[in-house]
Amino acid sequence: MKELLSLKQKEVLRFIRRKITEDNFPPTIREIAGHFHFSSTGTVRDYLGILAKKGYLKLKKQKARAIELVEDIFKIPLLGRVNAGSPQIAEQDIEGYLEPDEFLKSTGDLFALRVKGDSMVDAGIIEGDLVVVRRQPQAQNGEIVVAIIGDEATVKFFKKINKGLFLFPANKKYKPIAYSESTAILGRVIRVLRKYV
Repeated sequence: MKELLSLKQKEVLRFIRRKITEDNFPPTIREIAGHFHFSSTGTVRDYLGILAKKGYLKLKKQKARAIELVEDIFKIPLLGRVNAGSPQIAEQDIEGYLEPDEFLKSTGDLFALRVKGDSMVDAGIIEGDLVVVRRQPQAQNGEIVVAIIGDEATVKFFKKINKGLFLFPANKKYKPIAYSESTAILGRVIRVLRKYV
């Protein structure tokens, strides 16, 4: 997993990506310095060195536009389906990638799953939605999580009641699932994406 970036490092990386997307080639060191009002190109070289060291881009020597983004660094893998009814296996085969720029503001390891079922409809999560998940092993009371029960995955509210832990649906048709030794949190849902046809 790549090292996390500071806010300014993310801004520099985002600018480089935008220029590559818009112009089909990377910005020069002077263009980066001018955009961020850096007093010298040495500051830009320092940022580029850090981004390269952390694995976010490659630098080619002896070229005016010597910056190359590492493939897929901005893409969030879509790993398959997660059930919002009874738990269902979340296949690890990557179906595709998401590339929303706003997720650069997030830190951590992100992945996405497509929702199947109706147990989270009262929370505004319906079948066919994509949930973007920050991979983490713990959650706070009341957060929506993707959890593994055995080798099956489900999206639910994580709730602490008295001394017990539960996975709660947002649909009265379904019952809470008690936390057990075979239960583990994969991550916290940070976004729900829906495509309107």
